[in-house]
Amino acid sequence: MAAGRVLVYGGRGALGSLCVRYFKAKNWWVASIDLAENADASANVVVRATDSFPEQAEQVTAEVGKLLGEEKVDAILCVAGGWAGGSAKAKSLYKNCDLMWKQSVWTSTISSHLATKHLKEGGLLTLTGAQAALSGTPGMIAYGMAKGAVHQLCHSLAGPSSGLPSGSAAVAILPVTLDTPANRKSMPDADFSSWTPLEFIAETFYNWITGKDRPSSGSLIQVITTGGKTELVSAAHL
Repeated sequence: MAAGRVLVYGGRGALGSLCVRYFKAKNWWVASIDLAENADASANVVVRATDSFPEQAEQVTAEVGKLLGEEKVDAILCVAGGWAGGSAKAKSLYKNCDLMWKQSVWTSTISSHLATKHLKEGGLLTLTGAQAALSGTPGMIAYGMAKGAVHQLCHSLAGPSSGLPSGSAAVAILPVTLDTPANRKSMPDADFSSWTPLEFIAETFYNWITGKDRPSSGSLIQVITTGGKTELVSAAHL
């Protein structure tokens, strides 16, 4: 008998893969939603890459519905995302905006709709924003714009008529830099003591799901690491 049930959207990425392993180690049933299967997960929904948002959203929604049936989950963790730099002048602006929208906004929107259908009462939906997007991001326009949209979505989901189940919460984490293999490769000379360990995020999710120190719905929670010590700091509502 599983201790709990969780969907991890972006379950093949660095953070998503760690979340899958973390919850599996605690005897949870874990389903991964991503562009490829995660062999560690209890079940997988493989997303078909498409340029049409409704097409992708409907495919994922239908497959998760088939997978879960009448079963409800304790949490939906949307940890999909990515990064792209560039100002409004960049040649890659349009391409970057399209990519950021697909990676952050599409996934967050689908996760939110799935929560209205499959989350238990009192359950948790987490979204992944960015601390940088609390203010202007002139050197990474596409990234900041997409993450800003995720923040707004999180605020909206806290409203009484958002469609989320009774007593459930939507909370966005706003990391600065996560300590992933890809980030270490692209920034080998950075100060890693200011990067947030992935284990800290997974443990935080577990605590929130099980009722420990869970922020109120609609909260934007900055994840700030300094000198190897990580703190959770609530951002003021805009």
